[in-house]
Amino acid sequence: MSKTHRLVMLAILSAISFILMFFSFSIIPGAGFLKIEFSVIPVLIGLVLLDLKSAYIVLIMRSLLKLVLNNSGINDIIGLPMNILALGIFVTVFALLWNSKRKKKDYIRASIFATAALTVSMLFLNYIYAIPLYAKFANFDIGAYIGIIKYLLTMVLPFNLLEGLVFAFAFYFVYIASQPVLERYTA
Repeated sequence: MSKTHRLVMLAILSAISFILMFFSFSIIPGAGFLKIEFSVIPVLIGLVLLDLKSAYIVLIMRSLLKLVLNNSGINDIIGLPMNILALGIFVTVFALLWNSKRKKKDYIRASIFATAALTVSMLFLNYIYAIPLYAKFANFDIGAYIGIIKYLLTMVLPFNLLEGLVFAFAFYFVYIASQPVLERYTA
């Protein structure tokens, strides 16, 4: 694959990933601010078509597009770095456990471990990063409303477990449906 072709693929996947960030939905009652969006699917396609480094580039580019073209202020300034790091961890674990062999059992194992890594990283990042920053800069102290531990265990934990599994299921169906096209590019 030529450098130009590679750059075009990265640009297209980044743009699709950015557009997918507009379509989100919440799954945890009472936590409407925790939303799932499928911008990770083009990142994972970048992993399959190109490599892990390219998947990171798609993730960073879609995030830069979000900051420049659709910045919603403090929520993006605090939330987007967490999202980049958590999805980066998800994609890294997924790549290490599945991308080399691409067998079904490895996909399941990769999905489970990537979801666990995503969840642990988001629990940690919420505790040390998001909760203090939202309290300081957004005047939203979750500890004062429901308590930090309760928030982490009843909202962040189940949300991220579900999010990781939704990502894995969604990508599986996208991967299966697009496998003939993907094989042409990876052959």
